[in-house]
Amino acid sequence: MNTLKKLSCLLTVMFMFSVFLSCSDNDDSMEQQITPSEVLSSTPWETTAAKDKNGNQVALTDASVAGFVGFAYFKTDGTFAIYNLSDVLRSRGTWTVDPQGKTRTITSLNPDGTSVFTRTVDILVLNANEFTYRIHTNPNDPSVYYDIIHTKTAHAEPANGQLTLASTPWETTGAKDKNGSPVALTDASVAGFVGYSYFKANGTFTIYGLNDVLRSQGNWSISPDGTKRTITALDANGNVLFTRVVDILTLNSSEFTYRIIPDAGNPSVYYDIIHSKVNHQEP
Repeated sequence: MNTLKKLSCLLTVMFMFSVFLSCSDNDDSMEQQITPSEVLSSTPWETTAAKDKNGNQVALTDASVAGFVGFAYFKTDGTFAIYNLSDVLRSRGTWTVDPQGKTRTITSLNPDGTSVFTRTVDILVLNANEFTYRIHTNPNDPSVYYDIIHTKTAHAEPANGQLTLASTPWETTGAKDKNGSPVALTDASVAGFVGYSYFKANGTFTIYGLNDVLRSQGNWSISPDGTKRTITALDANGNVLFTRVVDILTLNSSEFTYRIIPDAGNPSVYYDIIHSKVNHQEP
């Protein structure tokens, strides 16, 4: 009888141990399961190499691949931002990876949410350390392609406000003088700075009056420390009309305020131009 009891206890212990091992294996399996989308969004990526259709190395400065080079941030909310290797914002928008991890699609967006382009590429490698895709640069000749190789990086996304400025249209909603007193937007001192602004991820901008008439266009940038915004207005032929550098006072998801000093020789006279996030489509 004692022998049977001992055998029964031994079998019970062995069964429980096997169940424990089975659960542990399942837990490990579940922990190891990660979707292709989760892999892509798990780290920043840096373009570190490119190859042509023959497997030959292509310089990252080569015109054939330069437009695909930079630091890429694919975020878990389905948005992305790509900067060049000098940390200048190049494009922003939305992204997806198919469930099998075979293709990645990005849609680059303007500040007003309209699409600039949609690009789908074949994924060749996607793991914790490497992301490589194949880009066909000639839609009429699929035999021409380049493999763009990215490596996991610890490079932090620039935090100087470029992405914030490019993520929405801005409407001038207020102005103040040096004493903090409100100034009417029709006042001659500030009227030239009033309108709807669209700072695009490719470094270009357009500004329209509140009547939707184009007022200026050209190139923009933000200083690395996020304290100054520069615009260079261009005419239709690309000639420089003026360059204006202003101090950024506030730049967040709902407000963009800068300080303009009309006369550099008299910095005690200035105006703060206040912009609010707006859902206004570019004319």
